[in-house]
Amino acid sequence: MPSKEPPRRRVPGPARPAARPRPAASAGSGARSGGRAPRPAARPAARRPAPPRPPARKPRTIKLGNPRPRLRLISLGLTLVMLVFVVRLLQVQAVDASAYAAKADKYRYQEYTLSAERGEITDRNGIALATSVDAYDITADPKLFTPEESKVPDAPEQAAALLAPILGKEPAELVKKLRTPKSRYTLLARKQTPQVWNQIKDLKKVYGQKAQAAGGTGVNLLGGVLSEPSTKRVYPNGDLGAGILGFVNAEGRGAGGVESMLDPALAGKDGKIRFTASGGRQVPTAGSQGTPAVPGSDIELTIDRDIQWAAQQAISEQVRKSKADRGYVIVQDTRTGEVLAMANAPGFDPNDLSAANAAAMGNAALQDAYEPGSTSKVMSMAAVLEEGKAAADTHVVVPNRLHRGDRLFKDDIDHPTWYLTLNGVLAKSSNIGTILATGQLGKDQAESNRILDGYLRRFGIGSPTGLGFPGETSGILAKPEDWSTSQQYTIPFGQGLSVNALQAASVYSTIANGGVRIEPTLVRGTKGPDGRFTPAEKPAENRVVSERTAKTLAQMLESVVDDREGTGTKAAIPGYRVAGKTGTANRVDPELGRYKGYTASFAGFAPADQPRVTVYCAIQNPTKGSYFGGQICGPIYKKVMEFALKTLHVAPTGSAPPRLPVTFEPTP
Repeated sequence: MPSKEPPRRRVPGPARPAARPRPAASAGSGARSGGRAPRPAARPAARRPAPPRPPARKPRTIKLGNPRPRLRLISLGLTLVMLVFVVRLLQVQAVDASAYAAKADKYRYQEYTLSAERGEITDRNGIALATSVDAYDITADPKLFTPEESKVPDAPEQAAALLAPILGKEPAELVKKLRTPKSRYTLLARKQTPQVWNQIKDLKKVYGQKAQAAGGTGVNLLGGVLSEPSTKRVYPNGDLGAGILGFVNAEGRGAGGVESMLDPALAGKDGKIRFTASGGRQVPTAGSQGTPAVPGSDIELTIDRDIQWAAQQAISEQVRKSKADRGYVIVQDTRTGEVLAMANAPGFDPNDLSAANAAAMGNAALQDAYEPGSTSKVMSMAAVLEEGKAAADTHVVVPNRLHRGDRLFKDDIDHPTWYLTLNGVLAKSSNIGTILATGQLGKDQAESNRILDGYLRRFGIGSPTGLGFPGETSGILAKPEDWSTSQQYTIPFGQGLSVNALQAASVYSTIANGGVRIEPTLVRGTKGPDGRFTPAEKPAENRVVSERTAKTLAQMLESVVDDREGTGTKAAIPGYRVAGKTGTANRVDPELGRYKGYTASFAGFAPADQPRVTVYCAIQNPTKGSYFGGQICGPIYKKVMEFALKTLHVAPTGSAPPRLPVTFEPTP
């Protein structure tokens, strides 16, 4: 049996051609095979006709548009973009190159000002009255106190609570500074001592340790508090000479007194340093450039610290006793015009301006204008003597009352008719006698006024003293043609004009110096950064009266102190010949604008025959005890003059005073 084969799976494909039919076998061949009749050949199995193939789709043709317009549009766009970039590049690289370079430098480089060290102010012996010490400006980086940086929502409040008691500031003020928006720098406090910065550093260390203990998640609450080196002005002697020295403001500039008057010399010249910075810190390897600071010059004053102390103690004590508004003492070297002391009471401590009384922060001895009273009579006597209208022993009959112009004049005390010499008029400080004497200066009152005015101005009345001190008053002296009816008679005895204390002292120094006025000086010289001392310019001099007149006036002033009938006996100093004059003037109240109270004063020099020192004292509005100059200022004069003479090693002359006559016997 024929073997059966599994039917083969047809794979659809292209139709095969039909098989050709085989030819039939021949008879011979069948006989050879065994005589069996041949079988018809087996017919092949019929094949399934292949499924018809789907007709091939005709390809779809897409017709493209013309690409040239699009390419042109794209090219134009790219060209415009490139043109914008080119224009911007030209602007950055050529037009605005310097501006952008400056902005780059601003962030790349940092520049700091190097503060110049302020010069010292010393007394005439080199003792420091004002100096500078190391200090720190406390600053902060507000960004480090933001919630994002500090991880604490109220970091400014917490930091302010810690810093306020150390810096002496209100917490709210510090919070406002620490919350400065978009800022990396704020100034919390200026001119703090090293001790203050050390306290802050200790706190920073404590909070830094707490931050480390938190396992790296904590933040130092005070990490953004920094410091900048600076200097602080200090006054080693407290309130001593504060009116002269003045003070410096928060910016370190002079704001009063010598600190202001000579600020350019004291301040020096600040320098600058510029360095490359990264992350707010200097790059050590990049180097730096700049100009160094030039220290200020040291100023040597004419003041003697010890005499200044004696004057300040004496006037302060008397102002307290008398319950006065204020007082001043001037001490001057009669030979040179140098001011040895200028004391004010009350004063202030420039180390602590917050506790100072604003009314006491100036230099009242130079800034107050007041009517001098009888201390001014010495100028009237100088005019009479110099013009040859009278001598020291000229007789002057002084009635109890004198009618002149629109007023009836009197002396401080009621008295019978006095028979005085011109010397006696000065010794007893007679207003009426002074009016009578100065009335002889000219052929009429108008001429007498002009002559007297000329002498007053030569003595320095109505003009600046020459110190150039801030706020100094020139006093008030009207032109003689403008003197009122009463001023014609009050000006000779010291009312109706005004002076400052140094002007009044200078009058007596002029007489003590033989009639030559030397412009007062307060500065002896300066010492520059190179250590070289430069003396101050020589002060101006002018002769006011002759040496003979000055000598006569000195002898007449001795009678005020030495004679038992004089008004200045409390100023006498055992062993020394003392010349002086009392003053008691009606005082114009600066608030009321009218007369109220008194100005008590005393002026003089010693030794009278070889003058070396002038002392002037004035007390404004004493309300307790006596208000007479001889009673409350005479003792101050004595105390300060004694101290000054000993300090300067001035020995008594040993000569006897002339004892000029004060009175005369009237002829029957």
